[in-house]
Amino acid sequence: MRFSLGGGGTDLPSYSSNHGGFLVAAAIDKHVYVAANRRFYDSIRLAYSKTETVGGVDEIEHRIFREALRFTGIKSGIEIVSIADLPGSSGLGSSGSFTVALLNALHAYKREFVSTEQLASEACKIEIDILKEPIGKQDQYIAAYGGITAFTFAPDGTVHSERVPMEDSVLDELEGNLLIFYSGVERSASAVLAEQKKTIQTQEDAVHRMNRIKEIGYEVRRLLMTGEVDQYGELLHEHWMNKRKLASNMTDSKIDDHYEAARKAGAIGGKLMGAGGGGFFMFYVRPQQKRQVYEALLGRGLKPLRFRFDHDGAKIVANLHRS
Repeated sequence: MRFSLGGGGTDLPSYSSNHGGFLVAAAIDKHVYVAANRRFYDSIRLAYSKTETVGGVDEIEHRIFREALRFTGIKSGIEIVSIADLPGSSGLGSSGSFTVALLNALHAYKREFVSTEQLASEACKIEIDILKEPIGKQDQYIAAYGGITAFTFAPDGTVHSERVPMEDSVLDELEGNLLIFYSGVERSASAVLAEQKKTIQTQEDAVHRMNRIKEIGYEVRRLLMTGEVDQYGELLHEHWMNKRKLASNMTDSKIDDHYEAARKAGAIGGKLMGAGGGGFFMFYVRPQQKRQVYEALLGRGLKPLRFRFDHDGAKIVANLHRS
């Protein structure tokens, strides 16, 4: 799964198809795992938060499972299990991570080698082109590529990826200065993104805000390369001030109170990750204020999340498939 470090949201087609997008994302050590195995029976069995056993692909209720099996041409005799470190609808790109992991497993099941780029683009095709989800391409690409990576989203739909060159000391400082807390609110990203899309398409002021968010993405890349990480916290606050005005359901009074409590305790800046409306907060906090912010948010009932950055991207953990 991932954090958006800067420029998040500019990958949405409502913006990038006209203006182009740019963002910096970071993969973290929270994963979606998918296991695929040949089934003795001709039926299909799926196990996730629910269990489905069906006679054919068309009968599958889970939309991404269904379309991924159609896409890879697998029609019967397979069992697939999915588990995840974190819940869905939390703003950390779980759906895109799941789609990438599922495609990776299905291609390995068929003994097909696929590149990182192919995994990401196929996941986007399923979620955006086939299932018509109102999302961008960030989640699928960072799940496939891993690391701290800058992505450029061209108006024609192509994506360019570039690993952000950072000193190990800067990477450690950034990792140590980020506090992640779960707001306790699960939300539908589609509902927030649908309103945001309408706002961007109808309000010139929203486009200006998105332009500034994209500029912040470029500034974040520069700061990470030069090691000026404290300035990153200030950009994080500006990003949230712009983002929260793009949709009325992006935030509410409770979320605003949590945010202000963290700032009052010493956080330089922060934001809700993903579409907004709930999910996980990310705060940038200097070491000397970290305990105060931590205790303030813990006292408000928020749940902390420990993490490390992950640099591997999507991978096959084990392949025991026999002929």
